Amino acid sequence: MDSLSLLGLIALGLCSGGVTGLIGSSGVLIVVPALTLLFGLPIHTAIGTSLAVDVIASIIVSIVYYRMGNVELRSGLGLALGAVVGAQVGSRIAKYIPSANLGRGFGIFLVIIGAGRLSGKGLIGLLSSQHSPQSMDTKNVSGQNNSIKVGPIQVAVSLVLGFLLGIISGIFGAGGGIMFLLTLIVLLKYPLHKAVGTSTLMMTLTALSGAIGYALNGYVSPLAFILVGAGSIVGGRIGAVYANKVPEASLSKIIGIVFIALGIIMIAEQLL
Repeated sequence: MDSLSLLGLIALGLCSGGVTGLIGSSGVLIVVPALTLLFGLPIHTAIGTSLAVDVIASIIVSIVYYRMGNVELRSGLGLALGAVVGAQVGSRIAKYIPSANLGRGFGIFLVIIGAGRLSGKGLIGLLSSQHSPQSMDTKNVSGQNNSIKVGPIQVAVSLVLGFLLGIISGIFGAGGGIMFLLTLIVLLKYPLHKAVGTSTLMMTLTALSGAIGYALNGYVSPLAFILVGAGSIVGGRIGAVYANKVPEASLSKIIGIVFIALGIIMIAEQLL
């Protein structure tokens, strides 16, 4: 691999880390298409490598939220445990999926995620209709939130949902973060800040589980992991600094367009 490609991998990490820092979304939605389209990695290796990179970025974000007291893993333990097991199952299923089908599937997955962000009716609409940001911020700043109580039924449902979300994350290497966040808010009634911090930590565990599964099958590129991972650390910090300077709705639409374009390109590549 020449020096230009090495710099390109670092730049890819900067971009993916920036996305994670700006919108709190998994950077693998950018890493996987780039590694396959620009650097020629097989789709399985691209997903495995991206999962490994996602572990690094998620850990950084989780530490920040933990220090702010916004990680509440105990009540979401069922979701986390289910996701870890599901990620292992998903990574093993992916091994038997032909590369062409997996590539098309990931492309379709990108288009769906991008369309949701572009419409503005996904996460943003849900939060604005069911929660008052002002009241959530007041609870968060005051630090007077009581312990989040979860009944046996919610725990059981969390296990099942976590398992299903883990399978999706294990197969495609992405998607767990946003779906974890929605589950924590809608099902477990987390305040927004605690939901973001806890879902990011869950995403760390799921990504780690999936990455291990892919690594055991030889589907992680050490060089790409090191370079993209290093770039994602820097990009994540830069993105976090400027996160509040860009309106969330506008940024969501921009990312949505990018995801849709990447998804269409990946689908077209597999069909040619």
